[in-house]
Amino acid sequence: MTGAGDDTKHLAEQTISGEKVYGGVLLHVHRDSVLLPDGKPATREYIDHPGAVAIVPIVDGGMILLERQFRYPLGTVMVEIPAGKIDPGEDPFDTARRELLEETGQTAAEWRHLGTIHPLVAYSNEHIELFLATGLTATQAAALDDGEHLETFMLPLSEALEWIRDGRITDSKTMIGLMWAERLRAGLWS
Repeated sequence: MTGAGDDTKHLAEQTISGEKVYGGVLLHVHRDSVLLPDGKPATREYIDHPGAVAIVPIVDGGMILLERQFRYPLGTVMVEIPAGKIDPGEDPFDTARRELLEETGQTAAEWRHLGTIHPLVAYSNEHIELFLATGLTATQAAALDDGEHLETFMLPLSEALEWIRDGRITDSKTMIGLMWAERLRAGLWS
C-alpha cells in the first residue's frame, strides 16, 4: 500500500531471527537479524508502536484548534493538533472521536479520514491516521488522561501555516495535517 509498485521484491530484506530488547508501557524495541537483498547479513533495530490518530479540528470560520504540550524528549513545549494512541482493538475513527473529546472537550459533526502517515520509517512501524473534524461543538470540559497536561488555543489556518514556515510548529503530524487542510479548503484536493 505504499504506491511503490509490484516490482520491488528485489529490495526486500528477509528476517532470520528476532528478539524483543525492551518492552515498555507504550513502546517495544526489537532487534532482528536479516539478510539484505545482496545476501549479506545485517541487524535491524526498530520500535514497535500501536499506532495513533491525529485530528485537524477546524472551527467555523477557518480557525484551527491547537494544543500546547511539554514534550519531554525535546525538553520544550510543542504546538500540535490533538492526537493520541490507538488502544488495542480500537477502531481509529473511535480513537479520533475519543481523543478530540478528551483533549479539547469538543465533538465534531463531520469527520473525514485524510490519510495515513508513517513518521519514522527508518526505525519505527508507527502509523498515524489523520482526520479532519469540522462542525465542532463544546460539549464538556477536557478530560485529560492522568499525567497529561496541555492547553488548547485557536489560530487561523493561515497563521498556523506561517508558524510552520517560521519554525514555531515543527511537529510532523501537525505540519502534514495543516498543509492537507489548506489544500482541501483551497479546493486543490478533493
